Amino acid sequence: MKAKLGMSPIAWWNDDLVELSDDVSLEECLRQSRSAGFTGMEKGRRFPDDPAVMLPILKAADVTLCGGWFSGTLVDEDLATNKARIAPMIELFKAVDAPCIVYGEVGRSVQGDRSRPLNTKPRLDDDEMKAYGRTLTAFGEWCAEQGMPLSYHHHMGAVVETEAELDTFMSHSGEGIPLLFDAGHLAFAGGDVLAAIDKHHKRINHVHVKDVRMGVIDALDRSRQSFLDAVALGAFTVPGDGSLDFGAIVQKFADYGYEGWFVVEAEQDPKANPPLTMAQLGYKELMRVMTNAGYTVETQGFPKG
Repeated sequence: MKAKLGMSPIAWWNDDLVELSDDVSLEECLRQSRSAGFTGMEKGRRFPDDPAVMLPILKAADVTLCGGWFSGTLVDEDLATNKARIAPMIELFKAVDAPCIVYGEVGRSVQGDRSRPLNTKPRLDDDEMKAYGRTLTAFGEWCAEQGMPLSYHHHMGAVVETEAELDTFMSHSGEGIPLLFDAGHLAFAGGDVLAAIDKHHKRINHVHVKDVRMGVIDALDRSRQSFLDAVALGAFTVPGDGSLDFGAIVQKFADYGYEGWFVVEAEQDPKANPPLTMAQLGYKELMRVMTNAGYTVETQGFPKG
């Protein structure tokens, strides 16, 4: 089985908490992640939106674009509005041969608002979730028809956060909307990571290997502290530096024959946790557990020729 290892630039520059950002260029960010061993990088705020500009940067770094976040609002806004916003991103991602666009629901979400405590997250009743699942399926099918699949990201603070919400969303949506599985977000939400992979592996087309520090999470006052407070306190980290057993997680994916991207997305203070050091630590741990699980990790970055 083959796998690819990527990173998210959120380790270098945080889009929601600017104070948790390293003052490094896009080129330096790519250089550091590639030197640690990673062959892919998800899109961040310092990436150009013109493929003619982006491709030479990726080629020089020997890195491929392995995904990127789209802030979806389908819980509140219509298909046409979201289609219009995502259309330029689809064209960009097709031009640079990215594997998927990550759909993150920001409608009603508290994830980006530091004044909103964790326990004020939005909740959908069953009828609302049914309608939401149908809408996301239609949107995912449309994006795939345009040549770029989506990957739905369950997320702390959003309408699909908990294991129960994920199960309900998956039951009311169809194969037209694949799933991004994020072990860190599900563990933060109190879910059973391995059980969720068992239930939803057929729909998973992208994986974020985010670790958590459960001591930080368990100490949170969810009636007072926000998701961004948790990030600033160090709730997340790279595999091998937190509480999750990525040996068991990766083995579970191997058991189901998953092949594709495993992306380290670990937002934390780059001054306390230097991104290059953390990238090296995460890569070493992932290579250990992936080798044990029988994966061959691809070492080629930007396509040759």
